[in-house]
Amino acid sequence: MGSIATAPPFTVLRDTKPEDTTMPAFMVSTTRGFLPRQEPIIQLPAEFDALESILTRMPIKTLDGMPGLLATFTLGETVLKELPDLTSAINKYKDNLPLMNAIYRDYSFLASAYLLEPCHERYLKGEGYGLGRQTLPAVIALPISRCAELAGFKPFMEYAGSYALFNYRLEDPNKGLEYDNLRLIRAFEHGLDPKSSEAGFVLVHVDMVQNSGPLVDGVVLALDACESNDREAFNVGMEKVVTSMTKVNKVMDGMWGKSKPGDYISFRTFIFGITSQSMFPHGVVYEGVSEEPMSFRGESGANDSMIPLCDNLLQIAMPDTPLTAILQDFRSYRPGNHREFLEYVRSRSTLLSLRSYALQDPTSTAFYLQALDQVRDFRWRHWTFTREYILKKTAHPVATGGSPIVTWLPNQLQAVLNAMVDVWEGNGKQGLGKKCEEIMEFAIQQKETLTKEVQKYCEERNVDVKKV
Repeated sequence: MGSIATAPPFTVLRDTKPEDTTMPAFMVSTTRGFLPRQEPIIQLPAEFDALESILTRMPIKTLDGMPGLLATFTLGETVLKELPDLTSAINKYKDNLPLMNAIYRDYSFLASAYLLEPCHERYLKGEGYGLGRQTLPAVIALPISRCAELAGFKPFMEYAGSYALFNYRLEDPNKGLEYDNLRLIRAFEHGLDPKSSEAGFVLVHVDMVQNSGPLVDGVVLALDACESNDREAFNVGMEKVVTSMTKVNKVMDGMWGKSKPGDYISFRTFIFGITSQSMFPHGVVYEGVSEEPMSFRGESGANDSMIPLCDNLLQIAMPDTPLTAILQDFRSYRPGNHREFLEYVRSRSTLLSLRSYALQDPTSTAFYLQALDQVRDFRWRHWTFTREYILKKTAHPVATGGSPIVTWLPNQLQAVLNAMVDVWEGNGKQGLGKKCEEIMEFAIQQKETLTKEVQKYCEERNVDVKKV
């Protein structure tokens, strides 16, 4: 074990103080994990009625079942005709940080829809995406830049602060976070229908993350126990990590039934980013904000904090490649408190040499290997989603977040598989029990399968895996 003298302090909430409007909406807790510390704000103040009116009419299928502005390709002209600059209204409420998060969510939906509306129209005609709108008008650019600054985000749609984790409401508050009680606040296509694939895609993520409270608790317990050399408590913490991630993976597997592979590519158009996308070859000019084009990555489930938390706790070594550099860049696209917590865990786990501590005891080693296996299971399922929802449906070479679609996820998945093999072989391949033997037999087989699949898709798409 190492000293934690230089480890930065971090406070994990146990009381999320949902009524406190001076704290950011996203604060890591042992109860709600990476979900916002209160349910997302649905309705904005009356000063934002013009924004609300456009967003209500925006989806391809509106809440009342009628074709919306995106269905008639009239969103852009409606924005320019009806929307005033509401930056002054944002400044009026600037000290209410959860409200800033809700305003940011709403403007980010509008910004993405405005920029990508022409691409969706071409997609429906069977054409390539072509170019999106290259300028974001001041009536969107100025307010989104201001509320994003106040809420702690980049002025573009993000996974946690906008698209997914601050974009759900409870149909019946008394039923809490049961999946069938979840509804979307904002949507692009058919997502206001809770049975739609767009709703399923987002709400499964919310359902997964509601299991992150015990995960956070287990991580903190394992770190504290490692520092105090309390082996029994360490094993309890690691077991909690494994149990929590097992639940997350079970919920994740429900994606197949709640969001159909054939539907994803349609609403996916609106969650592309700017960075590395052919639709925005020179970036986007934010009118009134910057004369130089700006560029941001798009919404991606890879921006969720649960797997990076496990990576940092378990000290999973990533290869020194451009693909890993993209992974590091992704990690800046999340709430500030989440970023600070992940860095805290990375720093403290490294200083304590948590991996080495785990491998000094057979029971701890087994839990450590099982935790790695849950990360593997998550990343493998993410890869199969990519294969079935995207690779088999479109030739577009870049994911929504701007990463290479074929090679990026396998980069991280192979790192986890390699870590598992290192633990297994370093332990002499014995003494960890039948469960670990079965885990490794499957992982070694999967490692070979992954290599073959990546090679297949690289050949089909003329991707040189050595150059990415």
